[in-house]
Amino acid sequence: MEKLLERPLPKPSTEDYAAARALEALVEAGLALEFVKRGLVRNAAGKAFQAWRALLVALLWLEMEKVKTVAKTEEEKRWLEERAVSRVPTSRIRQLALMLDAAYGDVSLWTEIALNLHDYQYHGPDPDMALSRYKSPEEAAFDVVRLVKKIYKLIEAARPRLRWEEELQSALERLGKELVSHE
Repeated sequence: MEKLLERPLPKPSTEDYAAARALEALVEAGLALEFVKRGLVRNAAGKAFQAWRALLVALLWLEMEKVKTVAKTEEEKRWLEERAVSRVPTSRIRQLALMLDAAYGDVSLWTEIALNLHDYQYHGPDPDMALSRYKSPEEAAFDVVRLVKKIYKLIEAARPRLRWEEELQSALERLGKELVSHE
């Protein structure tokens, strides 16, 4: 399944792009859960962040027309169309998540958790909470699993609008089984 991520991505202008990014989100989320099981929580945090970012790309593609209505200038609309979907820069991820809130509710709140996990990946547990918001690996692992559950739910919700193929179905089922083992 992970080899699917090594294929070239479709062009961002095609609907296959959103499906490819949703597949990436599912595979990365599965790897995050595997790393949690193995006690590699910093790696799990990184994979969970990558999965969230890939999911945001898919959602942005699906909601581009709505997102563009939130844009304040023509330049911002052009940036959304030409760059945001293909890159989702970490420096603008909060702004993009806020734009998705209208369609998906609490994307910006979950993005904060993803960003906290991103920090944890680099700084690890921090009892003083100066560099990371997590005092222990257990706290971070808890959020990894929560974020993966949200990814699963959002992809299920977006399913009717994605170009759904066997690869996506298989990855979704596999992640669902992994989530059950984490409860």
